[in-house]
Amino acid sequence: MYRTSAPADSPEPTAAPRPPAVRAIGLSRGFGAVRAVDGVDLDVPMGAVLGLLGPNGAGKTTLMRMLLGLLAPTDGEVELLGRRLPYRASEVLPHVGALVDAPALHPHRTGRQNLLRAAAAEPLLDSARIPTAVDAVLRRVGLAEAADRRAGEYSSGMRRRLGLAVPLLTRRRLVVLDEPTDGLDPAGTREVRRLIAEMNAAGATVIVSSHLLGEIEATCSHVAVLRAGRLLCAGPLDELVDSGPSALVVTTPDGERAVAALLARGIDAEPGARDRVFVPAGPAAPDVVATLVHAGVAVHGVTRPAARLEEFFARLTGEPAPAGAGYGAGR
Repeated sequence: MYRTSAPADSPEPTAAPRPPAVRAIGLSRGFGAVRAVDGVDLDVPMGAVLGLLGPNGAGKTTLMRMLLGLLAPTDGEVELLGRRLPYRASEVLPHVGALVDAPALHPHRTGRQNLLRAAAAEPLLDSARIPTAVDAVLRRVGLAEAADRRAGEYSSGMRRRLGLAVPLLTRRRLVVLDEPTDGLDPAGTREVRRLIAEMNAAGATVIVSSHLLGEIEATCSHVAVLRAGRLLCAGPLDELVDSGPSALVVTTPDGERAVAALLARGIDAEPGARDRVFVPAGPAAPDVVATLVHAGVAVHGVTRPAARLEEFFARLTGEPAPAGAGYGAGR
C-alpha cells in the first residue's frame, strides 16, 4: 500500500547527498613504461576550490587532462557533475570551463577576435550575446585596452589572461585551471585570485594547480597532493595542515647555546631571527624545554604555530619548496 502522507512519528525525510562535482575512480595513465597517473581515487565536493599540488612530474596536468576528457585513461573512470565520461560528455562539457597548458591562440588575430572565435563554439552562449560577453570578459581580465592588438604581440602574462578569459565567457558549474598565474605579475596574480573567488561565489566548483603554495593557501578550501602519479592525500585544507605535528618555536636570549644543546641530544634545531630557535616537527615541547633548562639555557617561551601548507607539503612529499619561490611546488 502506498502512503499519501508520513505517520506523525516518522523521521523527517533527509535530502539525498549531492554527488561530487568531480569523481576519479582508479584513474591511471601510462606512457610506455612510465605510469604518469597511477590508480587515483578522488572526489571533489560541489562548491569546493581544490588546489592540486605535487612536485615536478607528479602527474597533475595529465590528471587534469583526463578529468576533462582531453586524454583517455589507461584504466579507471571519470564522472563530472554526476555524469560519466566519455559517454555523457556532450551533456556536461558545456558547463565546464578550462585552461590547461598554454592557451591555444591565433597570433595573427587580435585578442578580441580570438575570444569571438572561442565564444562562437560555446553551446550555452547565444550568438546575439557574444559581443557583449566578449567585451565584459576582456574587462574582467584586464585586456580591454589591448583587445584590438594582435595576440602575437602580447606578453606571456597577457596571453595567460586571454586564455583565462575563455572559461569566463559564460557561467560554469566547474572550472579547471592549470597554473593560471603562470607569467603574471603580483597584481595579475591577485586578479586571478579574485576571479577564482567570484566564480566560486557564483556557484562554480574550481580545480586549480599552482607552483605557488601561498596562492593555494589563500585561495583554496581543499587540497589534493600527488607524487609520482599517486594521490598522497586529499581533503579540506584546514584539516590536512593541522593533521600532523608542527614545528616548535623557542624564544631564548641565547640561541647559539640552545641550538648546540638540542643538537647534542639528537634534536634537530635551527637558529632563527629575533632570539628564536626553530625546532622541526617531532619532539614534544616538554622534552625541548627540559633539555634547554638542563643545559642552563634560559627559555622565555615555546610556541607551536599552526602548520602552514609549505610545512605540510614538505612533510608529506619529502621535498622542500623550490629555492627562491617562497612557497612552491613544481608542475
